[in-house]
This record gives sequence, C-alpha cells and structure tokens, in this order.
Amino acid sequence: MTTEVGQIVWVNGPVVRARGSRRVGMLEVVEVGDDHMVAEVIGLDDDILTIQVYEETAGLRPGAPVYGTGMPLSVELGPGILQSIFDGIQRPLPVMELRSGTYIGRGIKVTPLYRRQRWSFTPVAEVGQMVEGGAVLGTVPETPLIEHRIMVPPEMAGELSWVAPAGEYLLEDPIAR
Repeated sequence: MTTEVGQIVWVNGPVVRARGSRRVGMLEVVEVGDDHMVAEVIGLDDDILTIQVYEETAGLRPGAPVYGTGMPLSVELGPGILQSIFDGIQRPLPVMELRSGTYIGRGIKVTPLYRRQRWSFTPVAEVGQMVEGGAVLGTVPETPLIEHRIMVPPEMAGELSWVAPAGEYLLEDPIAR
C-alpha cells in the first residue's frame, strides 16, 4: 500500500527532487507520478528527497505526486528465478511483454516469481527440532544442478510443530510451523 509523501519540484532525467515527508527513509522504494513509476530515495536533505527513477521519466513534471512504500529496494529469491529474464528491478520481461508489448510500459507491477507453478519440496527438518534463522527446512530442485534451500527467516527461532511432507507445493504454501 502506498501513501502520498510529497510532490516533485525538479526533474533532470532519471533523477528527481521532491519536497516531502520526513517519514520517508534513505533507500526506501517510492513511486512517482500518476503512473506510479518505481523509484528509490537516494538522498535526504531536510524535507527535500533526491530520488532515482528506474523507469522512463518523459512527461514527469513538478507537482507530480510521490508515494512512499515503507520498504527498501529488494529482490525475491526462490524456485523459478532461473527460468526467466528480468529487467533491472526484477520484473520478468516475458510477463512484461504480455502486459505492455515490446516496450515496457510505465508503472507496471508484476510479481518476480510465478505463483501458480508447483515445486517438489523435500523436507530435511523434523517435528520437535529446534531451529533458528538460517536453518534449512527443506530443499526444492529448480534444475538438475541447482537446488534451493528453504530456510527459517533471520529473526525467527523455535521448535517445529509441523513440517510438510515431501510433495508438490506452490511458492506461498506453508511448509513448516
């Protein structure tokens, strides 16, 4: 969810400046303009934000809105990442072409990894096992040579009360509790 946090006051190619809220942080992903183009805060000076826009800025003008996301620029890792070609902000180009044609449209949001494909999961952790961030819960092969390790998130720890049996799962299916 995005909230308007400022307005553009200056545009110079892919770099824009905006007068904005002090609630926006350095390296936060923001969306600029009515098309919600993906951008990142690269400088803060009092209430002036310096923003790097990762899409074509033609037509962007002072007065256009800036929306905060509260999130840093990040990438999604997991099964399926090797099966696509991405642009610089991890949008899958084949999906982008289906949505907007040969040229990438502005402000298009797509998930990096395909959510409807099932992947073969093999558990390595067991019920009752104590785990902490980085512990491997199971594996998912993407190719004969590449295996994804499904791990406990960094800030979590505890005893496993359930582990999914070996089988086919979607990316968002739970595999342990």
